[in-house]
Amino acid sequence: MADEKKKPIKTKNPKDPQRRDFLTLATGVVASTGAVAATWPFISSMNPSTDVLANATSEASLKGIRAGEVKTIEWQGKPIFIFHRQEKQIATMEGRGEGFDPENDSDRVKRPDWLVVVGICTHLGCVPLRKKEVWFCPCHGSVYDNSGRVLVGPAPRNLDIPDYKFIDPDTIVIGKEQV
Repeated sequence: MADEKKKPIKTKNPKDPQRRDFLTLATGVVASTGAVAATWPFISSMNPSTDVLANATSEASLKGIRAGEVKTIEWQGKPIFIFHRQEKQIATMEGRGEGFDPENDSDRVKRPDWLVVVGICTHLGCVPLRKKEVWFCPCHGSVYDNSGRVLVGPAPRNLDIPDYKFIDPDTIVIGKEQV
């Protein structure tokens, strides 16, 4: 048996190595295209739906809201408090607030006589009630001043300010228009 000649092992070398390179490249391109085509619906599903885009902005008329009154409108399923502040309330709110999240009143309003805030308590999402000169959250007792700044209670921050702009003296648009 030692005398037997060993047969050479035949290797499968391609006759044309460029053909194999082309097939590898073509397979990679097809696989990449398939991966992109498979993920496109998932990526596309992350875009806002048309009903959400339709609610991107809300327009509110300020006519008929007397000084000291609050009008509540809905924007993206959230209550928005539009508060027409009286001169006395404006004077009291000027400057930096006290409490957990001090903030200048001028940083929270675009016009001193109008306060626009999201009417959701920043603690657990309850809707605060208007009580005399403050907003009071009945769930856990947070109290907000006439600038929407938290004074006492478990709320960690002031009432949120939505994006809004005055389009004329008596009309505001809440939210940003989607392009």
